[in-house]
Amino acid sequence: MKYTLKAIRINKGETQEQTAKAIGVSVETWANYEKGITYPDVPIIKKIENYFNITYDKINFLCSNITTKQ
Repeated sequence: MKYTLKAIRINKGETQEQTAKAIGVSVETWANYEKGITYPDVPIIKKIENYFNITYDKINFLCSNITTKQ
């Protein structure tokens, strides 16, 4: 099963601001990742994997409308 960035963040109980700060990007950048407007580069993907303890292949970067685990 794949999860969106928004779902991963919400399931951790964090705001966009908290996650953006932890990952090292601006809130606007994180919001754009969640909306599928822009996509993280490899170093940011590695930070996301480590922070959320999830591997890249479990993240759906193309779909932004699923908000919770299924």
